[in-house]
Amino acid sequence: MTLSRRAFAQVLGAGAAAAALPFPRLAFAKSPPVSLVRLNANENPYGPSPAALAAMRDSLSLSSRYPDEYADWLVDDVAKLHGVSTDEVILGDGSSEILKLVAAAYTSPSRSVVIADPTFEAIGHYAKVTGAEVVKVPLDAAFAHDLGKMAPANAGVVYICNPNNPTASITPKAAMRAFLDAVPATTMVLVDEAYHHYAASTDYESVAPLVKSKPNLIVARTFSKIYGMAGLRAGYAVANRDVIKKLDAQKAWDSMNVMALVAARASLADSGFVAEGRRRNNATRAHVVEALGAMGYKVIPSEANFIMIDTRREVRPLIAGMKSEGVHVGRLFPALPNHLRVTIGTPEEMQRFVGAFGRIEK
Repeated sequence: MTLSRRAFAQVLGAGAAAAALPFPRLAFAKSPPVSLVRLNANENPYGPSPAALAAMRDSLSLSSRYPDEYADWLVDDVAKLHGVSTDEVILGDGSSEILKLVAAAYTSPSRSVVIADPTFEAIGHYAKVTGAEVVKVPLDAAFAHDLGKMAPANAGVVYICNPNNPTASITPKAAMRAFLDAVPATTMVLVDEAYHHYAASTDYESVAPLVKSKPNLIVARTFSKIYGMAGLRAGYAVANRDVIKKLDAQKAWDSMNVMALVAARASLADSGFVAEGRRRNNATRAHVVEALGAMGYKVIPSEANFIMIDTRREVRPLIAGMKSEGVHVGRLFPALPNHLRVTIGTPEEMQRFVGAFGRIEK
């Protein structure tokens, strides 16, 4: 069946007429109430860099296309950043997808996952789906991972969040290196460096450069924190090429959208934004810690964009009380029932927090 020129013109005319119809403007994206202060999810209150925002706007016209080459370009950028080959990089829909891939590939009813207590819980939830045992090891007295207790014989994966969520503490670089040297080659070590860019302690270092010499090491990073892209979902991991191949076998196709891909590339290129984000966070965090100290409260030394406050009493009533003041803070972490996790927001948001906390704690 063929279209005559007249019929083809009619089709074009109908399309033009439809395009001329007024487009319904619906409020699909709504901001939280202005009065609400969100200090509960370790988000960057300043959002993505201007370069990332511009890249996102430019990418809207690409929405009809699959993101294949854009993913390849981001893999190239990440590989150059870490000095690895492109087959030693895998992208994820946030680093949470990386954690899920690792659990799927390396845990089972006979291969446990070992995590700190408390830490970011996601990989434990993912491992339960495979039937794996989740072994929890309490943090040590300095709120570092107690690595000497974290490598049982049947461990499929040891998960180390460094800096750690929710405590904002680090596990010292010497202990990390010693552990990586001692852990059995049959056990995968997943180091989650979501908060890497905030860490300033001389006792901290990224272990990403060690993937070249440690075939059982996986290092995950995210664009959700200092890059301000939590809502876009973008992350990656670097590891040995055989490990990447095994993770890729578990991965959904095209799990990162084109907007996230171009924003991630622009973010990596904007080093000044990272430095400014670190400066803002450190300055605001110092003021908050000082204000809490004046009230008599201690804070675990923080190397991240949040703090953990020793409230000296059960924290759940405080969480509820802060919510009634329009300030959302972190959830209860059962291993530390008297500690409250609070994200570092803007100076204005933290002023709201300090005021509300002062009223509630009395």
